[in-house]
Amino acid sequence: MPAEKNRQIAIVELPQGKLSESNFKLVESTVPEPHEGDALLKVRYISLDAANRAWMQGATYRDAIEAGQVMAGGAIAEVISSTAEGFKAGDLVFADTGWQEFAVLPTKQLTKLPSLEPTTHLLSVYGIAGLTAYFGLFEIGQPKEGETVVVSAAAGSVGSIVGQLAKMRGCRVVGIAGGKEKCDWLVKELGFDAAVDYKSEPVHKALKAACPDGIDVYFDNVGGDILEACLFRMNLFGRIACCGAVSQYDGDAPAHGPRGVPGLIVTKRLKMQGFIVMDFDKKRDQALKDLERWVGEGKIKVQEDVIDGLENTPKALIGLLAGENRGKRMIKVA
Repeated sequence: MPAEKNRQIAIVELPQGKLSESNFKLVESTVPEPHEGDALLKVRYISLDAANRAWMQGATYRDAIEAGQVMAGGAIAEVISSTAEGFKAGDLVFADTGWQEFAVLPTKQLTKLPSLEPTTHLLSVYGIAGLTAYFGLFEIGQPKEGETVVVSAAAGSVGSIVGQLAKMRGCRVVGIAGGKEKCDWLVKELGFDAAVDYKSEPVHKALKAACPDGIDVYFDNVGGDILEACLFRMNLFGRIACCGAVSQYDGDAPAHGPRGVPGLIVTKRLKMQGFIVMDFDKKRDQALKDLERWVGEGKIKVQEDVIDGLENTPKALIGLLAGENRGKRMIKVA
């Protein structure tokens, strides 16, 4: 037994309105025992994503979260022991461990990870964030050299990579983010052509100035009013990759949906498609090879926001939903 206790973050009450730390509780239980076909895992890094909040609203591509459960979430974990072939002590895996120090899962639910440094890249550029950016942009957005690509939540874990990939394709790239500091970072550090600060100026007006020739590809991470603003600037036969709707996850439901749906989609003959990263599992290996090569060549700059301590997970998620982070936010458990 690796430890006497397993610290866990449980969701004690589903939020009504804004998420708060009072919705969570740090609890202790015994370390679970693996059965036939299982592995005992020691959680190393927990991924924090806007999707964590969406799961509290009901069933999506996964079961809804219920009060009393250990909060769900993906993580990098180390195999402590395994009762199944193919996994041994010391292996690194990605798994839906939840917010806790130890977990037992069937090995068929584990994805073995390579050993590389820094390990955190396995959650950011080589994890769901990087793969989401890669597939959403290239498979759905299909940008062409000279086109204009706009990405919202551009300073986040996915958006920051989307913009850099689009620049590699020879596109004009405009990011939408909250605050001058983030917008300056996008342009000066990541090479975006322009950035729109939605907190300081009307997005409709700012997009007109930043995208004088319209938008060919919009990578949507937020939905709501920003999606509406982009719809009105889309060019004929434009493509919209719908990745998330973080503006609608935390708090009361929006009073109305974006205007222009379906009218602008019809008149501009737009392609608008939602996706999740698992849709493209068969192309995962090639995507990882490409991302690793581009990072090695310095074409992708990786920004990570690592916070120590399992007990800080609820506060860190709330901060992510408020836009505190730049790049990928994660919790270092051990």
